[in-house]
Amino acid sequence: MAARIFRPAKTAMQSGLAGMKAWVLEFEPSRPQSVEPLMGWTANGDTCRQVRLKFATKEEAVAYAKREGLAYTLVDPKVRKPVTKSYGNNFKFGRIGQWTH
Repeated sequence: MAARIFRPAKTAMQSGLAGMKAWVLEFEPSRPQSVEPLMGWTANGDTCRQVRLKFATKEEAVAYAKREGLAYTLVDPKVRKPVTKSYGNNFKFGRIGQWTH
């Protein structure tokens, strides 16, 4: 069974960084999903897709995968560069862009 170790990205619905500190171990799907013929719902017999393990550090997640004999892929998060914005820059003399009032 293959697993993927990653840190989840921030959702578009939040402005803070809460929930981004934990590392997650997820299992890769072993078979594709299918459409159930009676109701048309998406069906899958792979129960490992329901398992998400959270760890405080990357080292703990890697140690768990090695201890359990799991083949894993480590996905490092992209470093986020903060953009400094100021409301006062909207009224700055010589600012780039047109004032539209």
